[in-house]
Amino acid sequence: MALLINLSFLLNQPTGISTYALNLLPHLQKLYPTLLVSQNIFGYNCYPSPANLTPEQGVKGHLKRLVWTQFKLPQIYRQLKSQILFSLLPEAPIYTNCRFVVMVHDFIPLRFPKSFSPLTYYHRYYIPQVINQAQHIVCNSQATAKDITDFYQIPASKITPIPLAHDRTHFRFLNLPTRNYFLYIGRQNTYKNLHGLIAAFAALPNNSNYELWLAGPSDRRYTPTLKAQVAQLGITHRVKFLDYVPYSELPKIINQAIALVFPSLWEGFGLPVLEAMACGTPVITSNLSSLPEVAGDAAILIDPYNTREITEAMEAIATDSALRSRLSNQGIIRCQQFSWEKTGQATAEVLSRYV
Repeated sequence: MALLINLSFLLNQPTGISTYALNLLPHLQKLYPTLLVSQNIFGYNCYPSPANLTPEQGVKGHLKRLVWTQFKLPQIYRQLKSQILFSLLPEAPIYTNCRFVVMVHDFIPLRFPKSFSPLTYYHRYYIPQVINQAQHIVCNSQATAKDITDFYQIPASKITPIPLAHDRTHFRFLNLPTRNYFLYIGRQNTYKNLHGLIAAFAALPNNSNYELWLAGPSDRRYTPTLKAQVAQLGITHRVKFLDYVPYSELPKIINQAIALVFPSLWEGFGLPVLEAMACGTPVITSNLSSLPEVAGDAAILIDPYNTREITEAMEAIATDSALRSRLSNQGIIRCQQFSWEKTGQATAEVLSRYV
């Protein structure tokens, strides 16, 4: 019971952080953790957490989780005689005797603050207390490590960047015929720059020969605006909003895409880039934040604020078969540098210092 892992945030429909958690766990088994989770995960010692603490419950879910973390979690920690809590979010009981290590994914709400957004206050006032009191901080990239130091003046010696990875048995080259669509995978938040991607696609010469597929959960805050933009540009019949695509179906739609286009304005890591490279699908992504760390020289890096650059990259991949082949091969080679085994071993090494 020495190691307690907080998974109270896990979603029924896994996205980035949930995918990270579920792939990391097998490599932490040697530390014999107890999982705080709403539904038992086979093969692990589990302690029940409430089922209404996830982002699927919106702001209420976040607030309930923070209250539970602050007041109920310390009781569980003491009851189980834990020595260290590992939180896969930068959340932990503050001003208690709980010792903890936290994972930091990004600081998007600080880079792109929204007036009166709870997330902005969460990052400005709660997270600083958490990471200052943490025994150690792990994060997913050098870019995020720099943000921790820049935003919160945390010494680099307290931070360990550990890159994420992909499931090699799931995301792989399937030798399927390429179809006529460009693909984006992810949420539709403003910083994801889908408005720039849609404008770039609309400017693509002969765009009537291609489609743009947007895979990711609809969001009433952003989806209507994006659909209105598509209608205004007269490309409604060329742009598909796929909503959430089940994990099992992702390899097929990635393999058959002309390219993954991921022009985000900032990312803590950027899992879709790595997953596309593993499938041998050419990648166009941003030259900012962690994305060059992930893509290396195996993708076309663009300035996400320059719509023309995005359009030119899409046109180049669509019309140059040699370029597509080169990027495909380089991506497959590049993604071999990342594995969940490496991620898990590095994380276990950090946690073992405190167990």
